[in-house]
Amino acid sequence: MSNKIRKAVFPVAGLGTRFLPATKANPKEMLPVVDKPLIQYAAEEAVEAGAEVLIFVTGRNKRAIPDHFDRAYELENELSLRHKADRLEAVQNIVPEGVDCIYIRQAEALGLGHAVHCARNLVGQEPFYVVLADDLVHAEGPGCLSQMREQYEKRGGSILGTQHVPDEHVSRYGIVDGEPLEESLWRLMGMVEKPSPEQAPSNMGVIGRYVLTPRIFDLLATTGRGAGGEIQLTDAIDRLLREESVYAYNFNGKRYDCGDKLGYLEANVELALAHPELGPEFRDYLQRFIRKMDND
Repeated sequence: MSNKIRKAVFPVAGLGTRFLPATKANPKEMLPVVDKPLIQYAAEEAVEAGAEVLIFVTGRNKRAIPDHFDRAYELENELSLRHKADRLEAVQNIVPEGVDCIYIRQAEALGLGHAVHCARNLVGQEPFYVVLADDLVHAEGPGCLSQMREQYEKRGGSILGTQHVPDEHVSRYGIVDGEPLEESLWRLMGMVEKPSPEQAPSNMGVIGRYVLTPRIFDLLATTGRGAGGEIQLTDAIDRLLREESVYAYNFNGKRYDCGDKLGYLEANVELALAHPELGPEFRDYLQRFIRKMDND
């Protein structure tokens, strides 16, 4: 088994029902945050972390995703003729040279665990990333996956990206139980899916970033349907930690839950404020708008 993480799996077959009607014909992963769709932020984070093969587990009505990562020769020619070099560069460099995109269909909506298992033959006997584009992570330094790769290279084993969540929000997450090894790293002892605050073993919630060893595929193949009648990745990880070390890593950076309308709006506002071109003008607009609201 190779120790280098070269592949990233993106489960993108979900229906995006929380954003209807916007996602009726447009994949939720293609919703823009400022000037890039969610799936591009996720792909860029994976490439920064060394991924050379991006595996998209898609469903029906997801043609916009492969189209986005494909070349658009007519558009590029038009931008070239109009001498719009900055925009031409933006569309040409969505996927860096040397990075391959592969698309595979999840024929049935049987959950996250099933979606990951669909990529088994493409991943092979290698460690790999799983990236949920709904979770947009903004970090000032190395991205979330780059931080997790560093932890993997130190310790081996699967790693789950986690963050501290308010007690009143633990019922929204898979919550980890474990022993602290470092300030930001725990050895996983177990997981509780969406517990009440009284039942939660900690306030560290799992978000959509994983480094997984290929053993997870064998376990997913024999994991029955769990919550919601779906094959849950959490259930397979709970079995995995009985065989090998699994860690929870509290990464540096801010995570935006862009599967939620409020989280999506927060991401747009805060990343627009941080945008090198739009930031100052947008900040001025917000200040004027707030003053107007206060005076009305």
